[in-house]
Amino acid sequence: MSKAPPLPAILIANDLLSGDVIFLGSTGWEQSHRKAAIARHTDEADALLAQAAIDFKANRIVDPYLVHIAQSPDGEPVPVHYRERMRTLGPTTRLDLGKQAEA
Repeated sequence: MSKAPPLPAILIANDLLSGDVIFLGSTGWEQSHRKAAIARHTDEADALLAQAAIDFKANRIVDPYLVHIAQSPDGEPVPVHYRERMRTLGPTTRLDLGKQAEA
């Protein structure tokens, strides 16, 4: 994992079996970034990374990393960088499939 982003941040990864983009929530891995646990302090970010390390070693996830976010007026975490914003939407080749089809 690379240098930690500015806080607040959420943790993003890929599910090893399905390949889906997933987000670490307060009770486990979530399909929606809206349910992601938000790290506002370094110790919270370290706790998210520690859980991701456990799941990575257990071959449940791949490529876990923290993502810098802003929060919308309703409190929803919104990734600051374009790449991660695209990852919250799902595959872009078929708009009738994935997370974007649910909206």
